[in-house]
Amino acid sequence: MKTLRVTPHSPPFPRNRPRPSLPASMIVTTTASVKSPLPSGWQCCLSRSASCFPFFSPNLVQLIGKGNAPRSVSICASVGNPSSDGAALKESDAASAIDFLTLCRRLKTTKRKGWINHGMKEPESIADHMYRMAVMALIVGDLSGVNRERCIKIAIVHDIAEAIVGDITPSDGVPKAKKSRLEQAALNEMCEILGGGIRANEIKELWTEYENNSSIEASVVKDFDKVEMILQALEYETEHGKVLDEFFISTEGKFQTDVGRRWAAEVISRRNNRLRSLNL
Repeated sequence: MKTLRVTPHSPPFPRNRPRPSLPASMIVTTTASVKSPLPSGWQCCLSRSASCFPFFSPNLVQLIGKGNAPRSVSICASVGNPSSDGAALKESDAASAIDFLTLCRRLKTTKRKGWINHGMKEPESIADHMYRMAVMALIVGDLSGVNRERCIKIAIVHDIAEAIVGDITPSDGVPKAKKSRLEQAALNEMCEILGGGIRANEIKELWTEYENNSSIEASVVKDFDKVEMILQALEYETEHGKVLDEFFISTEGKFQTDVGRRWAAEVISRRNNRLRSLNL
């Protein structure tokens, strides 16, 4: 994550109005609202402490970033007692986080429907699938122009909306556009439960990037999604003595990246060797 420095650029304070001092027993909290969107992968931070800003006075600040024109931001300051407001805010943040994580538990308990439909005993969960995809992004070698850490994040959140809508598969007959709308609504609901803010916005951004296949990182993770599925299919074939051709057929020729094609080829080679050994 890159950081844009937020520098206060305060307008002159009226001469007939004394600048208030900050009592030692009080704290000032600030929130910044960016009037124009930040570039993907950027965040902003204050270059001075909140106490540099006058009480309840709007302040004009600028976001200075390499290659970016200054952007106007409004800083809103409020005064509170650290023993009350601060503690309440922390408790609220903690409650939102635990509520969100409790909802995410469904990803651990909801089984992937494709395996259920094929009669697999104790099939993998949505979280199982997402975890191994994240591990793929973790262990992959350096790829030109690819942000590996962003791939890890996308892998972690790409199916997160299924905590609410469940695992919708092609066999359900749900049109792709409707599936996307359902998942978008679920994602918005989850981010509201999280309490909004920078982390919720990041989750939305990562999910949308994957959904729209709008970056090389999204393309890599989409390939990992398919590789993970056919690797799991091979493992189930080996464990249960089944032939799961449809998972390999459905992904054939659909890999977008070199790493996706190479890893898929390795899985398919191992499968072919196994089938030959069984005379299948």
